[in-house]
Amino acid sequence: MPAEWEPHEATWLAWPHERTDWPGKFAPIPWAFAEIVRHLARVERVLLIVENAAAEREAKKILRKSSAELSSVQFLQVSTDRGWMRDSGPIAVISETGERTLLNFSFNGWAKYSDHKKDARLVERANRTLKEHILQPEHKGRRMVLEGGSIDVNGCGSLLTTEECLLSSIQERNPGFTKTDYQDMFRRYFGATNVLWLRNGIAGDDTHGHVDDLARFVDPCTVLTVVEDDHAEENYEPLQENLALLRRMRDQDGHELRVETLPMPKPVWFDGQRLPASYANFYIANKIVLVPTFNDPADRVALDILASLFPAREIVPIYCRDLVLGLGTLHCMTQQFPATQSDRLS
Repeated sequence: MPAEWEPHEATWLAWPHERTDWPGKFAPIPWAFAEIVRHLARVERVLLIVENAAAEREAKKILRKSSAELSSVQFLQVSTDRGWMRDSGPIAVISETGERTLLNFSFNGWAKYSDHKKDARLVERANRTLKEHILQPEHKGRRMVLEGGSIDVNGCGSLLTTEECLLSSIQERNPGFTKTDYQDMFRRYFGATNVLWLRNGIAGDDTHGHVDDLARFVDPCTVLTVVEDDHAEENYEPLQENLALLRRMRDQDGHELRVETLPMPKPVWFDGQRLPASYANFYIANKIVLVPTFNDPADRVALDILASLFPAREIVPIYCRDLVLGLGTLHCMTQQFPATQSDRLS
C-alpha cells in the first residue's frame, strides 16, 4: 500500500445525504463538502459517489456555485448508507509489477450500526464503472473486516494501528483474531512487515480507536501524534501512553522513529456529546494538505507544524466544527486512489 503522500490518480469522496449523521446541522454540510472538492479538484481528479441522478444534479449546482472545477470531478451513482469513504471505500494497493488492485474488505458499520448493507456493497458497485482488479481479503477462511481509518502506512513496510480498535471485545471487527492474525493479514495484503501497535484512540471517537485521529506517518521515518497538555483532560493519559510507546518503536529497518507532536483543540461538544475533534485527521493530496480547524487557538499551532513537515505542499485549513458532528472530518471522508507507474509517466 503506497503512503498517502505518494502520487494520487484521484481521491474518493461521497456526497453527503444522511441527515441523521449531522442532526440539526445538515444545511451547511454540502457546502463544506463543496469546499473540499474545490481544493481537491485543483490538484487531482475527484471520484464523487452520489445517490442518484437527482443527487448528482444537486451536487453539481452546489459545486458550480462554489467555483469547483467540475471537469476534474467524475460522478458515480451508487446508493450508500453513509459513505464515509475512508472506511467503506476501496483501499488500493500496487503490486511489484505495478498493477493496482482494490481491496474490498467486509464492512460491518464499525461493528455498531445495523444500517451498513449499502456501504458494504459500495466498492463492488463503484467498480462496475472503473473496472479495476478487485480482491476480497480473507484470513483463516473468513472474509476480513477492516476500515481504512484503523490503519496508516509509510509505504515502506510499516503500519500503524491501535489495540482498542482491532483487539477489543467492544465493537469487535473479527471475533477471535489476535495480533498475529492481523499481522499476517497486513503482511499479505499491504506488504507491511512492521506493525506498530498503539493502545487507545481519542475521546469521542465513535469507531472505538481509529488511528487516523491519533497518529499518522508524514514521511517514511516520521510519525506525527496528537498530545494533550491539560492533565485533567480525558485524553491526557492515553495520549501520553501512546507517545511513550512511539518513542520506543522502530521502523521496518530497525531505526528509531522520529516522533513529532500535534496539539489537541479544546474539547468540542454539541448537545451534550463529545465529538472527535483532532488535527491528526488531515488528508494529504497531490500538492496540498487539507487540515481540519475548529476556531481554536491551537489551529495556528497545528497548521504551522504541518507546514514545517510538508514544506513542498500548500497547507489548506478547512473549518470542521460542523463536519465533526458527523463523528469524522477530512481523512474520514476521503480515500486516496494511488497512481500506477503508467499514470505517473503519462
